[in-house]
Order: sequence, then C-alpha cells, then structure tokens
Amino acid sequence: MQLNFTKMHGLGNDFVMINAIDQDVNLTNPMIKAIADRHQGIGCDQLLMVEASPVADCDFRYRIFNSDGSEVEQCGNGARCFARFVVDQGLTDKTEIPVLTAGGRIVLNLREDGQVTVDMGEPQLLPAEIPLAMPEQQVRYSHTLEDNGQVEFSAVSMGNPHAVLVVDDVDTAEVESIGSEFQRDEVFPQQVNVGFMQVIDRQQVRLRVFERGVGETMACGTGACAAIVAGRLQGLLDTPVTVILPAGKLEIHWAGEHSPVMMTGPVATVFHGTINI
Repeated sequence: MQLNFTKMHGLGNDFVMINAIDQDVNLTNPMIKAIADRHQGIGCDQLLMVEASPVADCDFRYRIFNSDGSEVEQCGNGARCFARFVVDQGLTDKTEIPVLTAGGRIVLNLREDGQVTVDMGEPQLLPAEIPLAMPEQQVRYSHTLEDNGQVEFSAVSMGNPHAVLVVDDVDTAEVESIGSEFQRDEVFPQQVNVGFMQVIDRQQVRLRVFERGVGETMACGTGACAAIVAGRLQGLLDTPVTVILPAGKLEIHWAGEHSPVMMTGPVATVFHGTINI
C-alpha cells in the first residue's frame, strides 16, 4: 500500500498525518508501528488520521494512534496540527473546525498569527469517567506504588486519562520510573498519562509528561490542560497559565468547573512524502 503523508509537530511532539478521505487507508497495528519507527520508518510520537465524520455536527473524524500501534482517545498537540493539515490539504476553508474524537467532540480555531486554539471541552473529574479505581472524587488522591512508594496526585480526563503530580523541580523528578509504573498500575484500568508539574507562580508552570504507549514526549497538549485543571482545583493557579514544556510554551485558559479548557499553541509542517507500507 502506497500512502501520501505529511510530517508535522506541535512543540516537538511529532506526528505523521494521513489523509484517509482522498486515499484508501487500511493500516494494521504492525504497519503503524513500522511507520512510527524512528530508524526504519518515518518516525513519530503518534500517527493521526483524518476521516469523514459519521455525525452531522462535526466536519471530520480525528483518530490518534500511538507509536506502539494502540489507538487512543485524544491528543491536544495533534489537534492543533490536525487543524492546519485539513486546511493545507484543501479539505476545508473554515477557521473554526469541529471534529469528532474517540474522547468526544472538540473545536479547533485557526488564528491569524498562525497559532491554533483548541476548545478541548470540559475536563472530566469523576473517577468512573477518567477512569480511576477510587471510590469517590477528590482534588488529590494518595496511592502506593510497588516500586516508588506513596504518591499524591490529581486525576483528570481530557478525553484521555491523566495523573498530575506537583513536584519541586521537574528536572530532578523521577519521570520515567514513576510514569512507567503508574501506567501499569491497576488504579488506572485504561492506563494513564502522567504529568509532573512545577509551579513557578500563579500564571506559570513547568511540565514534563510521560505518555501512554510513547514514553516522555517533548510536549503534551492534553497533559498541559490536565495540569492546569489540577493546579486550579488545588488553588495553586490563576488563569490563563503559561505552560513551559521541554520544547516550548502553551497557553491554557480554564475558568473553572463546567467550563471548557482552551489551549493555544504553535504548529509546524516539516515535510511531505510517500511511503510504501
């Protein structure tokens, strides 16, 4: 199968974009893993697929596959790239684009300065909706990991599950050790993305994120959203907040419960190509 693709990134979180409207696409799990391989394939954190929407209130269906081939519900950095991609491909001329994801409906907005703002929808906080194996909703939870001992964390779903740990210094945080163990722990039955947030002041944080099926990435849009929700609920932050990730900055605005999280940041197209897979 021969596929046209575009390589893009949002703050170093990189994606292979596939237009599945104008070409026939039938990718298996091993094919996705081969495309994502950084030595023998194109290389990416996620493969993102554009499909026709099955519902009337969305213009497209947005599918997200991790580099291990698993399909996931949401990706914020990818959503910004998705908006730029469908316009560049001539699939739409809109600047406000509603799309359907496995985690629900989101709205993408292309700004005149080239950045993209994404209405990520309302965060989900109930344990059953995250999902989280805890009996009742709390602002902070306590859980004991077998190798890393007791951890305090907040839990948020932004269409995908996140645990957020407040740390003194992201540079010295045990990101890989805690992140990989948390992913395997039964307290998150669908695994989890783990964010490590250092609060600089009430409108600025540093963040590192260990993602499901990928590992630590240069940036994570849904992770940034989840971190700000967690920080606001704990009374640590105001709004908007600048989130400083390893590859750059995102601006997150959340007015509070029952309000959508708004994420703004840059996108970049790297190259176009064709692959035989």
